[in-house]
Amino acid sequence: MPVVVDAPLPVAGAAAVGAGLGGGLGKAEREPLDGQLDQLSGPLVLTEDDLYLFNEGSHYRLFDKLGAHLLTRDGVAGVMFRVWAPNAQRVSVVGQFNGWDTKKHPLRVRGGSGIWEGFIPGDQGAVKGALYKYQVESLHNGYQVAKTDPFGFLQECPPATASRVWDLEYAWNDAEWMRTRRARQSLEAPMSIYECHLGSWMRVAQEGNRSLTYREAGERLAEYCVKMGFTHVEFLPLTEHPLYRSWGYQTVGYFAPTSRFGHPQDAMAMIDTLHRAGVGVILDWVPSHFPTDEHGLGYFDGTHLYEHADPRQGFHPDWKSAIFNYGRHEVRAFLISSAMFWLEKYHIDGLRVDAVASMLYLDYGRQEGEWMPNRYGGKENVDAIDFMRRLNTEVYTRFPDVQTIAEESTAWALVSKPPYVGGLGFGLKWDMGWMHDTLKHLSRDPVHRRFHHNELTFRGMYMHSENYVLPLSHDEVVHMKGSLLNKMAGDRWQKFANLRLVLCDQWCQPGKKLLFMGGEIGQWSEFSEEGSVDWHVLSDPLHAGVQRLVADLNRVYRAEPALHAGDCRDDGFVWSEPNDAEGGVLAWVRRGRGPDGAERVALVVMNTTPLVREPYRVGVPIGGRWDEVLNSDAPLYGGSGVGNMGGLGAMGQGWRGWPDCLELRLPPLGCVILRPAERA
Repeated sequence: MPVVVDAPLPVAGAAAVGAGLGGGLGKAEREPLDGQLDQLSGPLVLTEDDLYLFNEGSHYRLFDKLGAHLLTRDGVAGVMFRVWAPNAQRVSVVGQFNGWDTKKHPLRVRGGSGIWEGFIPGDQGAVKGALYKYQVESLHNGYQVAKTDPFGFLQECPPATASRVWDLEYAWNDAEWMRTRRARQSLEAPMSIYECHLGSWMRVAQEGNRSLTYREAGERLAEYCVKMGFTHVEFLPLTEHPLYRSWGYQTVGYFAPTSRFGHPQDAMAMIDTLHRAGVGVILDWVPSHFPTDEHGLGYFDGTHLYEHADPRQGFHPDWKSAIFNYGRHEVRAFLISSAMFWLEKYHIDGLRVDAVASMLYLDYGRQEGEWMPNRYGGKENVDAIDFMRRLNTEVYTRFPDVQTIAEESTAWALVSKPPYVGGLGFGLKWDMGWMHDTLKHLSRDPVHRRFHHNELTFRGMYMHSENYVLPLSHDEVVHMKGSLLNKMAGDRWQKFANLRLVLCDQWCQPGKKLLFMGGEIGQWSEFSEEGSVDWHVLSDPLHAGVQRLVADLNRVYRAEPALHAGDCRDDGFVWSEPNDAEGGVLAWVRRGRGPDGAERVALVVMNTTPLVREPYRVGVPIGGRWDEVLNSDAPLYGGSGVGNMGGLGAMGQGWRGWPDCLELRLPPLGCVILRPAERA
């Protein structure tokens, strides 16, 4: 719905606060706008305060001001266009409505701010759905280019590249979710995340193998996540991107969901549907780099506006993409505004920030001599560090019930700690070390595992240093790395048993859980963006068994406070048996407080060998009967059925410092989870 603005005022002249930014504006463009373009009053007015905050890098709602906005001015419906191009000699709007003529609709600059603006009436074709670009002519070198709107809400479906005038009106129906989501995704809550590439999660084979639309995906994903027990969906980037096979990680539209699957309201409806089903939505967000396609952000006004000019700082050699200049105030405001946009306008529940390590280190992916030290002589990107701290501070100030999650693969300290103690301020961090060590260990022949037992125990040295997510993500099943199932050692039966063991370890270790689509059914093939999850394999009982196991792991994880309430607490985990390398056995106790405040405990025991271990004695914190609540070797999961008959009593004697113990029958390549029986 267009915004109605009233009481137009004359536009002010060049503002002192913006003087000098963008240098080199022509004299004619520095003059106040004439009476043909009045300043607006109301929610879309661009005030002197807006210009000041933008130029100092602290305006975090730029999506309300820049871009293309439908509105009514003096009773005339149309579109207000605004774009930042401080080093342009001339900027005009070109589109369907003027035959892409660069001379028909020139914009005027607002003082020294570098922002160009202009109103085009609807009777001249500036209406919802109209295609447009900004024709930018550089002040310095004669460079001319037609650019997509950096703040556009919708773009043409790639490979077309124009922006499209659109609004964000939508009637949300997720009030109950929004009211309760703080409790649903706190550090004490169970978070089990299903990572999904929307374009290839489920294809419609009978219609040319097309992807689902946003609305179709919302209905089917909601049903599937509820069935499987996942608390959240994490989407690989939904932001607009020119190259489909980049999976969204080469973003051009930081304020636009990709039009491949529908319009903005369709994307909102998908999120709304998931919320109404009780499923949260996390969005992969990429402030680390952007593609160099000519219509995008690169070399925007004939200068390196969004990126560093020096390729040692501004070009990523691994991804052949541009790196944001985090030291530029307006760039910081642009990126933080993008984060706020998705959280506010799309009700996103969390942002997983991609490639944080590449932002932290100036020498990331570079050889000696290919990078520039910081002003202190080090390799740390101090501007990026400051940006991330500001980002997280602003996000948690405005949206205290969401989570930001860092994909950070190094030993950088305090990633998930607050900035006031020297941290980066993220809520959670991916534990890449757990993923690498665990997959490496379970890919080994069991006969060799006793020599590498520390691969499964080393995490105990650092598991409490951050608030962790344990990821088995898309990155592990691409580029010839093989699927999770194919990574496992042994024959066919052992591969499935080892995969079940990996999943049990993931769900029972401290930390939130993330599993990429296809992993929950143990598909054989790698991820391909051109196909679908291999749903057909579920006709095989072993694949169906993996799916049942994941659903039951989610059920037990959510039901047992011992398995989730202490995920991010240093008292939530204690070893019972960490040192049996020869036997290939590990055992630990999880602790957490339930809703009533009482402490709950659970025992997890893993046997990483294909031999049955019995009787196997394990220390426990309390006596009495213990119930076996999950056994990965159960026949319904594809196992051999070795177990403890649903539970057993403690021995009534201490063991290795524990007040009591159990004598268990451990299944081959299996995991059992036990808890104290309910007391009458």
